[in-house]
Amino acid sequence: MNRTWDIFCSVVDNFGDIGVCWRLARQLSLELQQSVRLWVDDLSAFHRINHAVDPASAAQTVSDVDIRRWQEINPDVEPAQIVVEGFGAKLPERYITAMAEHAPAPIWINLEYLSAEQWVEGCHSMPSPHPNLPLIKYFFFPGFTPGTGGLLMETGIADRRDGFQGDRAAVDAFWQELAIASPRDGELRCSLFCYENAALPVLVDAWAAGLIATVCVVPCGKALEQLAALTGEDLVPGSRMVRGQLTIHALPFLDMDRYDRLLWACDINFVRGEDSFVRAQIAGGPLIWQAYPQGGDAHLVKASAFIERYVSGADTATALAIRTLNMNWNEQSAATGDAWATFIARRTTVAAHARAWAARITAGGSLAHNLAGFCEDRLK
Repeated sequence: MNRTWDIFCSVVDNFGDIGVCWRLARQLSLELQQSVRLWVDDLSAFHRINHAVDPASAAQTVSDVDIRRWQEINPDVEPAQIVVEGFGAKLPERYITAMAEHAPAPIWINLEYLSAEQWVEGCHSMPSPHPNLPLIKYFFFPGFTPGTGGLLMETGIADRRDGFQGDRAAVDAFWQELAIASPRDGELRCSLFCYENAALPVLVDAWAAGLIATVCVVPCGKALEQLAALTGEDLVPGSRMVRGQLTIHALPFLDMDRYDRLLWACDINFVRGEDSFVRAQIAGGPLIWQAYPQGGDAHLVKASAFIERYVSGADTATALAIRTLNMNWNEQSAATGDAWATFIARRTTVAAHARAWAARITAGGSLAHNLAGFCEDRLK
């Protein structure tokens, strides 16, 4: 059944929040034929991941999604049947009041951050009554098990990935589009998207001194800024730097669909946060994930929980190589260089495990479908 949705997104960490909210809105609209209004407080950030979005327009339609600038909510706006706070985005008080006056009251969802920690299952879909108004907010957690909301992925994404990866001409055309030569035999191609990381210098040294020719493609952002400071090179989009066995290609910031293809085209992907993290898993290749750094090393708990779940089923040596590199990277440890050498020595088994993991998660439930079903059950 067609329902109306309001999704609110406050862009806190540049791109991750809007990336997730946009993927959800687009999938609800295009796959489930829902009427979606997406409220975003930073259309400039939105434009960088989707060039069809006009940052100067307060109201526009893209991929059948009604996109609105959040700062300009009219007092007379009618709340949707389903209201989603992206990652706890605080709704305007007058909008909450209008929700309470609506009969029946909208289904109110707080879409939480993705975590592999065990406590998530116990909190997923839990209701939280408003202290003063006749409203209930439900906490909806993405996750990796049937007891959670699942992962955000489009129907048929694995088939599109396989079609691209199995088409050498399409892959070569993609690299040409980025003004980068196609991979040579024996070459290792990595993408790098990370927060500033104290372990990056030792990783660069390991790449440069390694036995394998390594091409690292780096979209514009914090990683490219740190590499420029580290190497003393003027690394701007379109530039190239060679150091020993390492070649760095600086890219412009890619929109979401081109970034997906970058992940599909690379042998190994360094990713961060949530959106690129999930997309790298779907890509089916080895990944090294940097969780968003938090005080008290809380991010290390989050990283460890995922890695322990991720390596399940891998042989002991492969699991150790994956675990050690990912945790060293999150700890920003000087041991990252040695961990990389061990990881790459087991590249074949690491890649096979990554492919098997991708098959497991893409066969699971889709967050958009699970969320729509959850809300529909409460609207009946």
